[in-house]
Amino acid sequence: MSYLLLVSSLTVGVAAEQGDKTMDLERSVCGLKEPLLFWLWSSQAGNPDASRVRGLTNAEQIKFRTVDGRQLSGYRLNAETRDIKHQSDKPKGYLLVLQGNAMLADQILGEFRAYAEAGYDVYIYDYRGYGHSEGKRRLKAIVQDYRSILSDLNTGNYDNKLIYAMSLGGIILLDALNTEIQLDRVVIDSSPGRLSDYGCPESYDPINHLPEDCDNFMFIVGQQDRVVNPTMSHALLELARQRGALIVNDSQFSHPFMDLDWAVHQRRMQLIQTYHLQQE
Repeated sequence: MSYLLLVSSLTVGVAAEQGDKTMDLERSVCGLKEPLLFWLWSSQAGNPDASRVRGLTNAEQIKFRTVDGRQLSGYRLNAETRDIKHQSDKPKGYLLVLQGNAMLADQILGEFRAYAEAGYDVYIYDYRGYGHSEGKRRLKAIVQDYRSILSDLNTGNYDNKLIYAMSLGGIILLDALNTEIQLDRVVIDSSPGRLSDYGCPESYDPINHLPEDCDNFMFIVGQQDRVVNPTMSHALLELARQRGALIVNDSQFSHPFMDLDWAVHQRRMQLIQTYHLQQE
């Protein structure tokens, strides 16, 4: 076999293998409605708009390469105590935000300025297929993306590892967790306990991935939530309570970023921040 033919064969083989991985990750696991629902949700999220973060002088656009070669787009809000140019004053830690299914990173980044002021780097990525992130919007793929993101962040030079996951983000976070991923404080806000009630495999039910020790978890449920009502999260929260989690059941809270009263939204964000930064 000639050198050119050999190289060609190897290239085709690698491409085929990469294609198989892509097809496997981006196949629907919840039936035909999965791509339709993700299309509807991403449509509601709208288009990315860099002007939303223009006033955040410490915001930096970042990319993340997934295991199947997709490029995710997002932002890092750099810790204000950090001298980026000279790589000095190491951040105290990171906050990774996993948003809801109809949100983009640039829409909510500014809400987490207090963490940057406290010395934390804040990371928010658009889910694959959302905004400028590449790939098809599929549950299996997004779970794998965040397993990789968490692994990458945890190999970095961060002492404190914080998570805020809301709605779909809570599902993704719990499904992505494994014993190798060590986190300091986790807030899961308004996430259901099961997806199998809607045609997904039980292996994707968040309740089946809840850690045995939840002492470092806080779960939030809002009695005014019409998106994920309290019944949908009840079993998950009860099990989390038994395993040591702090449960906040608030009579005024709606779905995250959907509280009708701005003061209620601000109280919610302060509650999350206080829990995360309690050792400050």
